[in-house]
Amino acid sequence: MRTVIQRVRQASVSVPTENYEAGISSGLLVLAAFEDGDCLQDIEWMARKICALRIFDDSDGVMNISVKDTGGDILAVSQFTLYASTARGNRPSYIRAARPEVSAPLYESFCTVLGENLGKPVCKGIFGADMKVSLLNDGPVTIIIDSKLKE
Repeated sequence: MRTVIQRVRQASVSVPTENYEAGISSGLLVLAAFEDGDCLQDIEWMARKICALRIFDDSDGVMNISVKDTGGDILAVSQFTLYASTARGNRPSYIRAARPEVSAPLYESFCTVLGENLGKPVCKGIFGADMKVSLLNDGPVTIIIDSKLKE
């Protein structure tokens, strides 16, 4: 499982063809991708890690508090392109990304477990849809986490 976490002042996702919109104010935009072999342990580890990341400023201006501590929100969006390989040629290969029948239930589970760790439901996109994502990055602070590397 791979995520890109962005600290945001606001973020939203829309799917015009579905007449769907969701958004948050201060918090995290989490882009998430899954590969074959990902399981509930990856999801649980990632959700705990994201909710505990101390990337928000404390009263001294030091990144020392988590999204959970701030009462912020999370917007989670599926994005299989996080597994793009550009090793050969100029057209990325997405062969490492799990097929939709595998990744869709993993994404739904991830959103549920993320909400449980946050203490409130997360906003989310629509899996597999052509989504339009908008954000106002705060900092900017952008962190990449891979459940297999655990760096």
